[in-house]
Amino acid sequence: MKKKVLVLTGGGDCPGLNAVIRGIVKRAAQTEDWEVVGSIQSFDGILREPMETIELTEKSVAGIHYQGGTILGTTTKGGPFAWPVKQEDGTWNFIDRSDEMIQKLKDMGIEAVISIGGDGSQRISQKLYEKGLNIIGVPKTIDNDLSATDYTFGYQTAVQIATEAVDRLVTTATSHNRVIILEVMGRDAGWIALSAAIAGGAEICLIPEITYDLNKILKVINNRFKQGKGHVIIVVSEGAKSVNGNVLAQKSDEIGNENLKLGGIASKLLKDLKDAGCEADMRETVLGHLQRGGVPIAFDRILATQFGVKAMELALEGDFGKMVAFRHPEIVAVSFLEAISKYNFINPDSSLVKTARGIGMSLGD
Repeated sequence: MKKKVLVLTGGGDCPGLNAVIRGIVKRAAQTEDWEVVGSIQSFDGILREPMETIELTEKSVAGIHYQGGTILGTTTKGGPFAWPVKQEDGTWNFIDRSDEMIQKLKDMGIEAVISIGGDGSQRISQKLYEKGLNIIGVPKTIDNDLSATDYTFGYQTAVQIATEAVDRLVTTATSHNRVIILEVMGRDAGWIALSAAIAGGAEICLIPEITYDLNKILKVINNRFKQGKGHVIIVVSEGAKSVNGNVLAQKSDEIGNENLKLGGIASKLLKDLKDAGCEADMRETVLGHLQRGGVPIAFDRILATQFGVKAMELALEGDFGKMVAFRHPEIVAVSFLEAISKYNFINPDSSLVKTARGIGMSLGD
C-alpha cells in the first residue's frame, strides 16, 4: 500500500499556489511509494462531514502551474483550533478540533501533511507539529512578510501588477495634471508599495515602516506644480500611517476571520491633503484584489515549483516540523519556530530605501 501525503492551501489566495501543488505531485510521482491527496479549503476539507478531499495525480495537475488561484480552494476563516459552531441563540462559539482532525488523518492513512500558507498558517502548523502531526510548511504571501525566506512566491507577481498600475496612472495623471494616489496591499510591510514605486517612477511612496508628515507631502506636490502644471503619483501601502495617526483597519464581520481589514488610506490621504490646502486636482485608485489574482509571472512559477519539490523531498526524508525557504541561491528548510519568530519589515536603512531616496523619491518623512 502506498504512503499518503496530504496537501492543502490556507489563508489568502496567491499567484503560484497551483505551481506548488504541481511540484509536489510531480516529485511524488518520481517514487512508487507515495500518493498525494488534496484537502478542499485548507483543513476544513478534513473537518467537514463528509470530508472533502481529492486525489492529486500527474494528470489532474497537468498545466495548472500557470493558472492563478488554487485548485484546492482556500479560506481565511476557522481552522482546527477555532472551528466556528453556531449556538441556538444565533451567536457563534469556537471550538478546538485539532485532536479530532489528527485522528481523522491517521484513520485516512496520512503519513505527512504539506501546508501551503502564510504566517497564520505556519503558526497553525507549529501547533499541530507540537501535537505530533508530521507536517511541513510552504511559505505563501504576496506581502513578502516572512523573514525566514528571501522571497515568498506571489510577491513578485503582485509587484508586477502594481507596477503596471503605476505605469498606466502616469499617463492619465500627466494628461490632466493630476495627483493620483494608488493604494496597494501589504498589511504591515511596505514591500509591494516601495518596489512598485521605484519600478514605476512614483514621486512619493508611503509605507508602514516610515510614518509620514502630511506637510512634507504637500511640499513635494507644491514643488511639482510650481509652474501651474505637473503631475504626482503617490503609492501608499494599506498599512501606512501618519506621525499623528493610526493604521486604518476594522474588525472583520466574517465569522471565524480574526484578521483586521486594512484599507481606506488613499481616501483619507486625499481628504487630508485637501483639508491642508492642496489645490491640485486629485484622484485615488485602490488596486485591491487585482494584486493577488491572475497568472503568476515566471519568477513565481519557478520559485513555487522549487518549494513544492523541496517540501515533498522533506516528506520523503521524514524531516518534519519545518518550512521550506529561499536563501539565495538555495532552497532550504527552517524550523517553524524560526519561520514565525520575526516579521519581515522593511529596514528604513536598507538599500531599497536608500535607492528610493537616491532617486529623489519622498517617503513622507
